[in-house]
Amino acid sequence: MKLGARILKTGVAIVFALFLADLLHLPSPVFAGIAAIFALQPSIYRSYLTIIEQIQSNLIGAIVAVLFATIFGHNYVAIGLAAVITIAIMLKLKLEKSVSLALVTIIAIMEIQGDNFQEFSLLRFATIVVGVLAAFLVNLIFMPPKYETRLYQTIQLTQDELIRWTRLAARQASDHQATKQTLELIRDKLVKLDQIYLFYKEERNYLTREKRSKARKLVVYRQMIAVTNKSWDLLKRFHLHENELSHLPPDFREMLQSRVDGLLAYNEQLLLKYTGKLKPEHTGVTSESSRLNKQEVMDFFAKKLTEKSSEDSLGSYHLLHLISSILDYEEQLEHLDTLIVSHQNYHGEEIQLKLEDTF
Repeated sequence: MKLGARILKTGVAIVFALFLADLLHLPSPVFAGIAAIFALQPSIYRSYLTIIEQIQSNLIGAIVAVLFATIFGHNYVAIGLAAVITIAIMLKLKLEKSVSLALVTIIAIMEIQGDNFQEFSLLRFATIVVGVLAAFLVNLIFMPPKYETRLYQTIQLTQDELIRWTRLAARQASDHQATKQTLELIRDKLVKLDQIYLFYKEERNYLTREKRSKARKLVVYRQMIAVTNKSWDLLKRFHLHENELSHLPPDFREMLQSRVDGLLAYNEQLLLKYTGKLKPEHTGVTSESSRLNKQEVMDFFAKKLTEKSSEDSLGSYHLLHLISSILDYEEQLEHLDTLIVSHQNYHGEEIQLKLEDTF
């Protein structure tokens, strides 16, 4: 079993929250540990937003708890009513993500009985705030997330898998069921990729130079993700229309295969080019001989359209989608190449140093 950074951070945040609460001599430090669990987020920026929201929610819960305990006493029905009112207030203020912590605050405060109720309520409130702040400090200092490195490496691994399977599919060497399962697995990875990109985009930079660098990198990574999606679409087309491909004339099929091989090699080169690991003279679309012969493609479809067989017409229609995917994939790769060249002129060495780190 592999322990990720998030799991380790949760344990460290709980320990740190309990230690701080005990150091400050706050009663019931366990509530600080509970608050730390709710406050831990996958990114530093989200942790900051969570702190603001949870302190507000904690304050609302504490105020409602004190009012209800003072008016109705400390019975179970009063606690339930306080919880209902708090939930309604928080939904109205669009703080629904922190409802759980507010309810913990209500229970923590309303279970206190005695003459020093207000004083203990303030201490419980402070204990929960300590837990929230402890989680933020852990997220900020202990194993801070490196989303740029993670984003690039996830793109690279996903692209490697897509390229491998597309090469097989273009030669009709892949098993139909295995390709279908691979497409489903990679589709889930693409969803995860979008999430990592969002986390990286949310990270804040405070220096002007860093902001400009980040803005340029976001454009490149967004295009990388677009290329990955087009690559997935191309593999899907090969999978769906493998029967039509098998009935193509050998020379036409070889032309498509040669072009796809060239584009896949180009894709591999671009990923290496971004990190400065490839010589400039070895980067680019392969030779003109591997390009799609447009006249041959037009002649092929003109011939198919004159045929009366509805089955042949349907096959031609599907093949048109496949060729469109190939051309679209090529266009996206060329656009990515342009962006990488532009970006390398400004931040080539910086990229190489950052992406060589592991995550």
